[in-house]
Amino acid sequence: MSDEELLRLVDRIVDQYGGKLDELESAVGMLMLGRYYGWRVLLLVHSPNTIRKYQKILGLKSLKDVLPEVGVLAHRSDAWRLVEGTQNFWKVVRGQIGGVRSTRVDKPS
Repeated sequence: MSDEELLRLVDRIVDQYGGKLDELESAVGMLMLGRYYGWRVLLLVHSPNTIRKYQKILGLKSLKDVLPEVGVLAHRSDAWRLVEGTQNFWKVVRGQIGGVRSTRVDKPS
């Protein structure tokens, strides 16, 4: 999805939204950061319930529909570095492997 398309989507969501403003802010923030980190990192950062809640607020069936799988800044995510190139990604997302979820990102080197 291009930046223009994404901004039109956000404009539509904000215009039509009724609910808690802090939840809208968090959902839109996740979407905007997802442009840089990708949907895989978002699934490692947020719980499945949070992802579902934000997708509902955004009117999305899946983050895969609008975000890259792996964004240009994914390499800065601690959680992504732990699972990148392994078969463990979906096990971590499903909670079968613990101790990987992390919201920490490194500064550029």
